[in-house]
Amino acid sequence: MDLSISDDQRLLEDSVVRFVRNEYEFDQRRALVDSVDGFSRAHWATFAELGWLALPFAEADGGLGGDAVDLMIMMEQFGRGLVLEPYLPCVLLAGQAIARAGNQAQRAALLGGVIAGETQLAFAHVEPASRFTLSHVETRAEAAGDGYRLDGAKAVVFNAAAADQIVVSARTAGTLTEADGISLFVVPANADGITLRPYRTVDGLRAAEVALKGVQLGADALLGEAGTALAVIEAVIDRATAAVCAEAVGAMDVLRETTLEYLKTRKQFGVPIGNFQVLQHRSADMMIACEEARSLTMMATLSLDRPAATRARAVSAAKVHVGKAGRQVSQDAVQMHGGMGMTDELKVGHYFKRLTMIDALFGNVDHHLDRFAGDGRTA
Repeated sequence: MDLSISDDQRLLEDSVVRFVRNEYEFDQRRALVDSVDGFSRAHWATFAELGWLALPFAEADGGLGGDAVDLMIMMEQFGRGLVLEPYLPCVLLAGQAIARAGNQAQRAALLGGVIAGETQLAFAHVEPASRFTLSHVETRAEAAGDGYRLDGAKAVVFNAAAADQIVVSARTAGTLTEADGISLFVVPANADGITLRPYRTVDGLRAAEVALKGVQLGADALLGEAGTALAVIEAVIDRATAAVCAEAVGAMDVLRETTLEYLKTRKQFGVPIGNFQVLQHRSADMMIACEEARSLTMMATLSLDRPAATRARAVSAAKVHVGKAGRQVSQDAVQMHGGMGMTDELKVGHYFKRLTMIDALFGNVDHHLDRFAGDGRTA
């Protein structure tokens, strides 16, 4: 199997590398973390100009028709820079949910603004008691007149405060964890009955708790056929999981490179500490963990268009190893930097925090081990 990337993919990689090098120096990122939005609107406009926002969408919807490998390449470089812009919640979660479940009119009305960088989206599916079970949906959508009334609560909704529209999952039928009966709705972020509690996550991103109380929607807010959204949600989250695995690979590479450079320059007893054999062994272990994570992420990426059970097992295998490798590499990097490894002034601690969050995002190691050993479903 030829795993080399194409000329177009190399150009994509080069463009993201240049962006991260020029716009995501450590101090520049720290300033963005403390800004009002938590990311740069100017950077988002650059994403649109470079075609990155259009990449995963079909040409019929105004996109570039890029594949999963294109996204893997981009997300790995985003991981190297700890990029803050909401590509994951806006484009890969909410945007892809609309692309997969929406009809032609809905896709035309919503995706053009996303691709142009004019519309921000959020994806509200996780609930306070749902843990990692995708079929656990307590939020209800009851028929009301010609439309629906939404009531419920969503947790850890990334980009909610900046969003213009929120894609919300809700039950139109069925019991609490039943696979059937889950639907997706596009809800204006300023609709009556929506309350947000925004906050900053430990890795510097922005999320919110979203409460929905008597939110009135028209019939055109429903994406796809009522009660059939779980398969769409699973496919979207599997693709997003593979994408964050690629992001984690990029972050681990930076930690490994930064630590190796530190071992070459930090001296004890008059010699670089990299001369000590035990630290050489740990550095080798870090490299092996990074390369194994890259290989499994590639396998998961190449499995995304295969049958659902095969896709799920490949994604879970990658997520398990990325979770373990991320913990090993980040902890080794902190320990080999000594006490300064966890200070806010050193970038090592920031990569540690992001890898810790990625481990929990879309399911931790234990969850994906169980999923891999089971039937591949998250329900």
